[in-house]
Amino acid sequence: MIVDQGAPSTRARAAPHLVLEQVAVGYAGHLIQRDLSFTIKRGDVFVIIGGSGSGKSTIMRSLIGLLPPLAGRILIDGESFWEVPEQRRAQRMRRCGVMYQGGALWGSMTLAENVSLPLEQYTSLAPKRIQEIARFKLALVGLAAYGDYYPSELSGGMRKRAAVARAMALDPDILYFDEPCSGLDPVSARLLDDLILELRASLGTTMVVVTHDLASIFGIADDAVFLDGASQTMLATGPPRQLRDQSDNALVRDFLSRGGA
Repeated sequence: MIVDQGAPSTRARAAPHLVLEQVAVGYAGHLIQRDLSFTIKRGDVFVIIGGSGSGKSTIMRSLIGLLPPLAGRILIDGESFWEVPEQRRAQRMRRCGVMYQGGALWGSMTLAENVSLPLEQYTSLAPKRIQEIARFKLALVGLAAYGDYYPSELSGGMRKRAAVARAMALDPDILYFDEPCSGLDPVSARLLDDLILELRASLGTTMVVVTHDLASIFGIADDAVFLDGASQTMLATGPPRQLRDQSDNALVRDFLSRGGA
């Protein structure tokens, strides 16, 4: 495994935001991944890479608070996420936003109502203020004119953008994306990648992206970890281009070299 952070830069010197220490994940005692140790720096776009079934979405479930790890620790700003009292963990979870693979928008609600829902549940803001924030979040993702539309009235790419707006409703410190480009045509996928970079640049939010899409990996990622389903552990961590060009693991090089990326 190579662990190489690349040339020194302002971003490379950023403070750790999330740290995984010997983490193992699985379901009902069934191991999916083990010995996961890597660091996600504040303000980075960090990509979790691997083939289908390698455990990418499973580790994300542990990061967002839905699945306790079987072993190890997940630290957020130095605090062990799964070892704090439940109330504190719930507070931490509200500081995270998640864009699920299918968008997970409520079909019976307009886009504005979808974005307003977390604000209604977790804040005491007045209804008028909630509506203003919802409209602002939609404007951030280029959907200012679509607040009164229902998800079924939009294209797949627009639904994904609406899901990002909802994920940002509570001004999270960390945004998680589960296969954001899944099901999108290349143009829509590129626009969504551009949106992720624009939001990082304007908000400074840490982005954690689960994907196996090479265009996205090389287009947005500052750093990455490569998960292998066969060995049930990570094979490499570092900037994607460096992993492609310099990794001593043939599986990592071959995966990242498909299509001449």
